[in-house]
Amino acid sequence: MNFALDPTTAWLIIAAAAATYLTRIGGYVLITRMSSIPPRLEAALNAVPAAVLTTLCAPAFFNGGLDIKLAMFVALVVSLKYPGLIMLAAGWATAMLCRHAFGL
Repeated sequence: MNFALDPTTAWLIIAAAAATYLTRIGGYVLITRMSSIPPRLEAALNAVPAAVLTTLCAPAFFNGGLDIKLAMFVALVVSLKYPGLIMLAAGWATAMLCRHAFGL
């Protein structure tokens, strides 16, 4: 198999990598230079994990089939009592069981 990368695509990948790196390092440098974090910034930073989780889960829930919806529901219920690894295993097992048993 011959793999050739278009120069435009290569430059696009390099530019995206540079932008990602500069964004991440810029936030770190900005925070480390502050003597104290303002309350509004701290509140915004505390909201980031929930926003990322929503960004990752919402498309799968709304675009996925019944197997994904059931797996997410089971994972939610299991997560109320058990740690994350057990929750992941329960969600995965539910999705696989639905796909195997019902052909979803």
